Amino acid sequence: MTKGEIAKQNFENGYNCAQAVLLAFCDELGFDKNTAAMLAAPFGGGMGRLREICGTVSGMYMVLGLANGDDEKAQLYKNVQSLAEKFKTDNGSIICRELLGLRIDGKDDPTPQKRTAQYYKSRPCSELCRYAADLIDEFLSENKKENI
Repeated sequence: MTKGEIAKQNFENGYNCAQAVLLAFCDELGFDKNTAAMLAAPFGGGMGRLREICGTVSGMYMVLGLANGDDEKAQLYKNVQSLAEKFKTDNGSIICRELLGLRIDGKDDPTPQKRTAQYYKSRPCSELCRYAADLIDEFLSENKKENI
C-alpha cells in the first residue's frame, strides 16, 4: 500500500486531511501516532475550517519537517516552495476554499460536516490526501537522508 493510499484511507476513516497525511508517515519517521494526530488536528479544513492552506499541504510540510527539519532554513524553505508549486500546478491551488470551490471569505462554520457517503463523493479531499502523501513520499525518496 502506498503512502497515498494510506493517507486516503486515514481520511476516509475519519481523520482530518492534515492528520491523514502525517499519520501515513509516523512509522517510517518514528513519530508517535497519537501525538501526530493531536499535532495535526487544528490544521484540518484549511486551518480550523478557515479554508486557508489545504490541510493536506500542511500535513505534507509536517512530514517534511520531521524528515528534513534540520536542513538549513534556506534549503528547507526552498523545498517547501517547490512542493507548493508542484501541488498547485497539479491541483490548481494550495488554498482549501479554492480546492473545494467555496465562495467564503475568511472562515467557514467551525462545526465539521458529518462524514457520509455524499460527503466523500462531493469533495476532493480523499484524493488530495492521496496526492499530497504520494508527493512528499516521492520527494523524500529522491532526497533521501542517511537517518531515514
